[in-house]
Amino acid sequence: MIKKILVANRGEIACRVMKTAKRMGIKTVAVYSEADRLALHVAMADEAVWIGPAPSAESYLVQKNILRAIRDTGADAVHPGYGFLSENASFARALAREKIAFIGPKPRAITAMGDKIESKKLANKAGVSTVPGHPDAIKDSKEAVKVAAKIGYPVMLKASAGGGGKGMRVAYNDEECSDGFERATSEARTSFGDDRVFVEKFIEEPRHIEIQVLGDSHGNVIYLGERECSIQRRHQKVIEEAPSPFLDEETRRAMGEQAVLLSKAVKYQSAGTVEFIVDKDRNFYFLEMNTRLQVEHPVTELITGLDLVEQMIRVADGQKLTIKQDDITLNGWAMEARVYAEDPFRNFLPSIGRLSRYQAPETVTDPDCIVRVDTGVYEGGEISMYYDPMIAKLVTWGPDRNAAIHAMREALDAYYIRGVSHNIPFLAALMAHARFIEGRITTNFIAEEYPDGFHPADAVHDEPNTIIAVGAVMHYAYQRRAAMISGQLAGHGRQIATDWVVISGGEHHPVSVKPVDGGYAVGIGDSSVSVQTEWNLADPLFTGQVNSKSVCMQVARIDVTYRIIHAGVQADLLVVNPTTAALNQHMPFKAPPDTSKLLLSPMPGLLVSVAVVEGQEIKAGEELAVIEAMKMENVMRAEKDCVVAVVNAEPGDSLAVDQVIMAFD
Repeated sequence: MIKKILVANRGEIACRVMKTAKRMGIKTVAVYSEADRLALHVAMADEAVWIGPAPSAESYLVQKNILRAIRDTGADAVHPGYGFLSENASFARALAREKIAFIGPKPRAITAMGDKIESKKLANKAGVSTVPGHPDAIKDSKEAVKVAAKIGYPVMLKASAGGGGKGMRVAYNDEECSDGFERATSEARTSFGDDRVFVEKFIEEPRHIEIQVLGDSHGNVIYLGERECSIQRRHQKVIEEAPSPFLDEETRRAMGEQAVLLSKAVKYQSAGTVEFIVDKDRNFYFLEMNTRLQVEHPVTELITGLDLVEQMIRVADGQKLTIKQDDITLNGWAMEARVYAEDPFRNFLPSIGRLSRYQAPETVTDPDCIVRVDTGVYEGGEISMYYDPMIAKLVTWGPDRNAAIHAMREALDAYYIRGVSHNIPFLAALMAHARFIEGRITTNFIAEEYPDGFHPADAVHDEPNTIIAVGAVMHYAYQRRAAMISGQLAGHGRQIATDWVVISGGEHHPVSVKPVDGGYAVGIGDSSVSVQTEWNLADPLFTGQVNSKSVCMQVARIDVTYRIIHAGVQADLLVVNPTTAALNQHMPFKAPPDTSKLLLSPMPGLLVSVAVVEGQEIKAGEELAVIEAMKMENVMRAEKDCVVAVVNAEPGDSLAVDQVIMAFD
């Protein structure tokens, strides 16, 4: 049996692999860059080896450094996780030469499936349904436009070596096709060192549904059901679930059998994923095969009861699969939400910095509910600018879809993160969205439901009086503490009022608070709300029952206001006496500064290019600059006709959020 595994990765996936290895009694080795010296995966491993500076191109992607770490530690196997070298055939071959087990497929399968152009040809040959498109790489933007016109718009331009949404553009006309080709080519070159791009038909109203496969070195291949991954933003998955609410048993079986056919065609060994695009009539087409463990693998684990990392290790050890296709049953429903360090209210800009507070939801393993958190961070740790800004994967399971969604909503409410911006409000809003709950989703869901981006007003609370009541109880608790101050003059002690006005979003809500039976009776207008809680002023989470319904809210006192976050809604409440509330209505409004004549960097990143000069007249829609962040190129365009007054930054500059790039007349 494999005795020591070097995990050639970082973050949550490195920690995830180590958990299984330790359970199996296998020692682990971590590798780390300069930025990851204090990372969680380093602390979890039995041994750790430094492999280079912070940039991944100088550390996690440097094969010779990782091979040296293998030799120095005596590791006899390598698990690559996902990303980095996980689908690098030359790395797998290098390990084979060193007689080190690669916990993944053989190089031939990686090569065959890693090239989207060649994999599509192979799929056709194996009898797998594929999307109509051009079979070869496109040489330039003119050919892209010509091919797109032949296929028929809309089309998808995709990097042959792409993944994670990089090197992908949808085009609906010639201009978008030409520009999309240039952007896709540039991103592909930067991210993968391979700038080949191909064109295929873009399926409208599509669903992204993938099949998990598992193969061994003895010719056995099985499929483990499907994952619905249609909730995506800019081609990157946000929410995944298993099974799909859209598939019937017949379609599931047909997709699974085609996935097995393709896997056997390349003699696939290990865990892998065959991705399909499915139209509204349940016609499905092969997209690509990921020859590695997927980010969303936990949802499959929860509905099948299998540990996919363990299966990968056993296959790499030469063992036969002990499970057959007939053994696979799908039990219950699982959801996964990707928690990212990004600001959903600023167009999901990446956020970097230190996790000043970090409290994940409690792990639950009850028969009727599972809550699982896969993470590679801890309180006091840092989200680095050099890597993907994922904080964690939050996974829930229930006996049915509604139960899994309910568990996810409760877990999101309990996820407490401070120090960096995060996307939990957006995830909570998705989980509460009626269309999502009904299962009427496509890959266009987010673009259709949030066409102008995500804003605080997009998150609406089901029971707004719940937030008002909790805010009133918090204020009462603070007033009660203030009344306990020592040294008060006899007969002049501070009295706790019971009547207040809660001001939220400009609206005034008269309230009364009375302690009753170990809890509180809160009057809001003509209604009464019962609040039962043991919350104290130091707790960042307000837990208890409101009208006999369990709640968990994130709370904080900020100056004279109370901030409450629940179900994706953030409310800032000012609680004052009725006289102050009346006077507050006369307070003048302070308008924010006018930035309409400035181009501000919307994110921390690298200024790749500046397309204009001082004094130049520009038209609305013209390109102004290109900013690269997290290996994605973002084109900044003029919102209206104007003249460039001054350019404040040069290509190659590192930009901070809201840094002025140029000003206009």
